Amino acid sequence: MRITKIDVHQVDLPLREGKYSWSGGKSIRVYDSTVVRMHTDQGLVGHGEVCPLGPAYLPAYAAGVRTGLKELGPHLIGQDPLQVGVINRVMDQHLKGHPYVKSALDMACWDILGLASGLPLVTLLGGVQGEAVKCYRAISQDTPERMVARIEEMRGEGHHHFQIKVGGDPALDIKRTRAVAESLKPGEVLVADANTSWLPYQAARVVRAIEDIDLYLEQPCLGYDECLSIRKRTTRPFILDEIIDSPAMLLRAHADRAMDVVNIKLSKVGGLTVARQMRDMCVAMGIAMTIEDSGGSDIVTAAIAALAHSTPEALRFSSSDVNGYNTKSIAENGPRHEGGWIKAPTGAGLGVKPLLDVLGKAVVSIE
Repeated sequence: MRITKIDVHQVDLPLREGKYSWSGGKSIRVYDSTVVRMHTDQGLVGHGEVCPLGPAYLPAYAAGVRTGLKELGPHLIGQDPLQVGVINRVMDQHLKGHPYVKSALDMACWDILGLASGLPLVTLLGGVQGEAVKCYRAISQDTPERMVARIEEMRGEGHHHFQIKVGGDPALDIKRTRAVAESLKPGEVLVADANTSWLPYQAARVVRAIEDIDLYLEQPCLGYDECLSIRKRTTRPFILDEIIDSPAMLLRAHADRAMDVVNIKLSKVGGLTVARQMRDMCVAMGIAMTIEDSGGSDIVTAAIAALAHSTPEALRFSSSDVNGYNTKSIAENGPRHEGGWIKAPTGAGLGVKPLLDVLGKAVVSIE
């Protein structure tokens, strides 16, 4: 089997809550998503999706995805998409870095592998583990009162695992955290995520002030050494996200006992192939995981659900139905949360059927 053509589509995905805000005054109103349709000489078409959370969250941005695909796509024409390891080596050979560009292409190859074998992606990634996967719900940075109200709204939809966005003024972040913590019901989980935005002296102040609260602290500072210093100053369980961007960083952080939980985002590490490697490393090392991505709709949610649902339950901290944050569906059969839980699709490959009228005309075609 050979890749004959790669079509690239751009889709705007308006957000349900109108505006999604996190640390440092950053916010977006619309996801700018890129969808890849990978054609083969045997008539199979695989799909992939990548959607950065704006240009100021990770070293990734939507226009960069499509520019990178123009650069990288021609090198994949004529390659066998079933050989996902070879595909990844070809991509790394011809484009240094830029893992977010490679993610959708890697995902499309996995989709084709599933379609060719007649197997769902969750089976190819290890097999279904448990009945369903718990999803967390991110709560935009806002006043303490509005964040508590948002928690109540999301609880009404069945969510019981909440990630609040902090990383602003320390005094206000302490108020936000306490207000939300006091509003929680028994058994609910709270994560305070600073998204790299506290300076060490600010993080030190906050962790001292919230030491009595039952919560997880996520990515307080920008640098690895800074986060490690804060980790040593608190007894609260610790999550790392943005700085764990490769298997090498995962191994380093494990050796330093730098975290209790790690967030694995598909596009941050280059796609399902590397994310699966990191997932399996975490299983071997006993590190709990949140498996997710930075944004997107039904296609990337199907990939997230497949990797998360094939992960042992004991090491599955949470996952994310990223399609639940926006108002537009781009594929049939995309997994949707039910009472805060999602399941991997059961159809071959990703198990979703893209809506071609929603994707519209390709903005780039490579053949």
